[in-house]
Amino acid sequence: MRTGAHPYQRKADPRRPFASIPAAGAPGDLRGLLAAMHRYIEHLGVKGYTPIGRHNAERYIREFIAWADARGVTHPTQVSRAVLERYQRWLFHYRKKDGEPLAAISQRGKVIPLRGFFKWLTRVGEIPANPAADLDLPRQIKRLPRAVLTAEEAERVLAGVDVGTPIGLRDRAMMEVLYATGMRRMEIAGLAIDDIDAERVVVLIRQGKGQKDRLIPLGERALHWVRLYLDEAREQFAWDPHDKTLFLGNEGLPLSPLWLSTLVAQRVQAAGIDKRGGCHLWRHTCATLMLEGGADIRHIQAMLGHADISSTQIYAQVAIRQLQQVHAATHPGARTRLKGEQMALDVSEPQPAAQDAASALLEALAREAEQDDGDGP
Repeated sequence: MRTGAHPYQRKADPRRPFASIPAAGAPGDLRGLLAAMHRYIEHLGVKGYTPIGRHNAERYIREFIAWADARGVTHPTQVSRAVLERYQRWLFHYRKKDGEPLAAISQRGKVIPLRGFFKWLTRVGEIPANPAADLDLPRQIKRLPRAVLTAEEAERVLAGVDVGTPIGLRDRAMMEVLYATGMRRMEIAGLAIDDIDAERVVVLIRQGKGQKDRLIPLGERALHWVRLYLDEAREQFAWDPHDKTLFLGNEGLPLSPLWLSTLVAQRVQAAGIDKRGGCHLWRHTCATLMLEGGADIRHIQAMLGHADISSTQIYAQVAIRQLQQVHAATHPGARTRLKGEQMALDVSEPQPAAQDAASALLEALAREAEQDDGDGP
């Protein structure tokens, strides 16, 4: 049984996300696993997969190639069902630096891209049969989020940021947006200045998960901090006048999602709060506090950009005005009511069916967090 970091793993570089992908295989072997993977990733691009979707697929396929290469398996035709099952056993017995095993969802996440890879290799005739066909996956375990912030803890984190510096003002604005909207780290990293609609107090998330756009409430308070950042801090980060990315790093480049999560987690720790998590911690917190405030599941679903909460629960689209009302009434960080609006929302205790849906929502958030953690080899 191996422990510790993967033998092929490189140190992550927040400016070069693909640098953290293990290197293995023979680049000059056109029939080898590495060359086949490159052709497959190109195929995904042609099919319209997003850059992050292609990145994740390449990352996990490369991890398998590194494992296989160390065992003398270098060509797709050498990969059998037994080889893949042996890899699954290795993932099961693997231990991270802290001695903990990979979560079942992490094991699944590393195997699922392999099924797509070998299915494609079979379809294009590079291998005679698909060794990953009907490959059993680890069972999904229902889990609730590991931790969420209380409203008081969220305020402590936000208030602890020194907004007298450009970096502090940027970080406060970012965390206010995360807290108010529950958006994903990839979504906040990709925000453009023009995505903020100050007049309507909403934010447009372009090409979110599933390549879907959505318009969600921003809240008066988050908008206030974004305006301060734009007026007083952003120009000190912006080296390229043509780059309209909202939040920039010290080098004037868009923020890496991995680095963004680390930065946010450090801000939480600096507030003396012993709860693990970066951007997902705020995503969980936004959803949980709105649930506790009485928001209907379908409104939170619309905020988070979930296509559905379970295979049997699909909700209709929610009008942005109604969603703004619910957000202002149920989110503790966005209590300011919309101008001219009088809201009379039913915030009574959720019924049992709603409680089941709430659990499903939180389980979905937990799975998201584990998939994005990037733990393991």
